[in-house]
Amino acid sequence: MTMDQVQGSQASSTALERDARLVSTDHRVAPSEIAIGVVIGRAAEYFDFFVFAIASVVVFPKVFFPFAEPVTATLYSFALFSLAFIARPIGTIIFMAIDRRHGRGVKLTIALFLLGFSTMAVSFLPRYEQIGAWSLYLLATLRIGQGLAQGGAWDGLASLLALNAPAERRGFYTAVAQLGAPLGFMVASVLFAFFMLNLSEADFLDWGWRYPFFCAFTINVVAVFARLRLVATEEFSRLLEQRRLEPSPVIPLIRTQGRVLVVGALIPLASFALFHLVTVFPISWITLFTQRSAGEFLMIQCSGAFICAGAVVASGLIADQIGRRRLLILSAGLIAIFALCSTIAPLIIEENAIGQTIYVNAGFTLLGLSYGQSSGAVTSQLERRYRYTGAALTTDLAWLLGAGFAPLIVLFLSARYGLACVGLYLLSGAITTLVALSLSRSEIRQV
Repeated sequence: MTMDQVQGSQASSTALERDARLVSTDHRVAPSEIAIGVVIGRAAEYFDFFVFAIASVVVFPKVFFPFAEPVTATLYSFALFSLAFIARPIGTIIFMAIDRRHGRGVKLTIALFLLGFSTMAVSFLPRYEQIGAWSLYLLATLRIGQGLAQGGAWDGLASLLALNAPAERRGFYTAVAQLGAPLGFMVASVLFAFFMLNLSEADFLDWGWRYPFFCAFTINVVAVFARLRLVATEEFSRLLEQRRLEPSPVIPLIRTQGRVLVVGALIPLASFALFHLVTVFPISWITLFTQRSAGEFLMIQCSGAFICAGAVVASGLIADQIGRRRLLILSAGLIAIFALCSTIAPLIIEENAIGQTIYVNAGFTLLGLSYGQSSGAVTSQLERRYRYTGAALTTDLAWLLGAGFAPLIVLFLSARYGLACVGLYLLSGAITTLVALSLSRSEIRQV
């Protein structure tokens, strides 16, 4: 990319980005400032993600699928939930084209406003009893909008953070970028728990559930400003010039880097499978098959997410000591052991509140250790000009393969064959991760 192309891309960016550039280029941005911007941006994305995920269990089966019995209604809801993961790589391709033509600021502004609008608009949807199947079509459309926007929200800031961090602390800063997931879950779960515990079921299903969706637009506006401020920095422009963060066409990427993309998508599989098996799936099991309050259980999960945040930070400290690849192997092995325990003794979480709490906290701890270093695990093995788009697509594919259909598949199997299916599904993800790591023997770096 020539300097003229860079300047042309910047010139076509929004006025908002140009204003951000004016206030962001008077000093060198420190890694800590980049980290704050990354965490704010990721937390906003994951808030939208988890608001829909939680509602898929405690709201949508009753509001949009009242014609089906509870388990079937939840399966329908999880099918809609999966649409975003199918749309996400498509969104990446579309928004990479926007990035090449109009600049990173335009791309992020459109993507985040689309994400916020798609989430907020769910709060205004009529119930199935009011407009029939149209409510389902509208909900599916908005979920696809979320997926497209999440693909477009890939900004390269995590790579910018790693490139600006001291080499001996790169694992730590890589982990910090992942804190948005537990933070987003904590905010979403607390909001839902508050309304579920303080409203009657009728009021909650009538209007209480809509409030978390309504908050999404404001949160995403804050994220736009936080991220544009960093995208507008001199460091980001310099990295674009060096072709480290340049959006590349997808076809040449797949043709020349296909093997790396596949391996990169498979390495995080254990972590991404566990992601939904300690967040979304337990809520569905508690709601459908136990007498425990879903609002109370969400607070238990919130405490687990707090533990997860600590484990994410710990993963960075550990990775800086023993190496990222060794940590990924260790965490995948621990997840495999956790999966085996869940397979051998599934009844511990069926009707036992203490067992359920242990399962959630142990799962969130392992999630933090693995997820903290799983993102972009083979980015360094991509050719420099393909790293930005390649990292985005490997993440999209990992979510699609490991997490997108996990709640749907596991609930379907568990409802028919028992909770041991949870462990078996998770075990398959852990084995896949270990095999993928064996195919990528070089030390994994985020550069």
